[in-house]
Amino acid sequence: MQTETLNLNTSRGVTTAFVARPDTAATAAVVLIHEWWGINDHIRDIAGRCANEEYVCVAPDLYRGIVAKDPQEAAKLMRDLDTVDGMETISQAIVETRRAYNVQKIGITGYSMGGTFALRAACEISELAAAAPFYGDIPEEKVLAKLKVPTLFFAGTRDNWITPEKVDVLKVAVRKHNLPLEVVSYDADHAFFNDTRQDVYNPAAAADAWQRVLKLFRGHLGDIARPTGA
Repeated sequence: MQTETLNLNTSRGVTTAFVARPDTAATAAVVLIHEWWGINDHIRDIAGRCANEEYVCVAPDLYRGIVAKDPQEAAKLMRDLDTVDGMETISQAIVETRRAYNVQKIGITGYSMGGTFALRAACEISELAAAAPFYGDIPEEKVLAKLKVPTLFFAGTRDNWITPEKVDVLKVAVRKHNLPLEVVSYDADHAFFNDTRQDVYNPAAAADAWQRVLKLFRGHLGDIARPTGA
């Protein structure tokens, strides 16, 4: 695995993306959207996991170099991040990923705040081939109704932010608009995938979700990744 930095230019200023890629040429990529903390070690670790499955993983920095030191700073950074700005950064990351790595298909995933952006991106960016948002907020129905990308949405039934009631709203929209989205819920808390947070990390749920993500990406990005453990 190799890591590097990809430069991104947007109308609101320059930023970068952390990139992890396999040693051999890959034909597909995963765009990874960070939590409210920013590009921290946990996000870099997830990018490495994707690279180990033979995908180029590109994690755009929506905060332009800032990493939150505590939940208060993280909450402020998330509040101050304009949706249009975040979406432009993601769109630019997709453009630059295609240019730099000559990949054929691109999927997207994200966690918490990143899950919010990943789901919206799946609704609004037609170039994406698959999406796997984790416990992100639900966009308004008029945005959801545009979803054409095969999507897995992961939730925790003990989540006090993305509550079961919010997830029910998503399920209603899926049925109403016949959306290509499946909701997978676990008896788990918000951020159950984050193994750096032992207060909420759920190993069983995280392991099952990861296998489902890999199955989704192998099915829609091309069966190019080696089996886990190989």
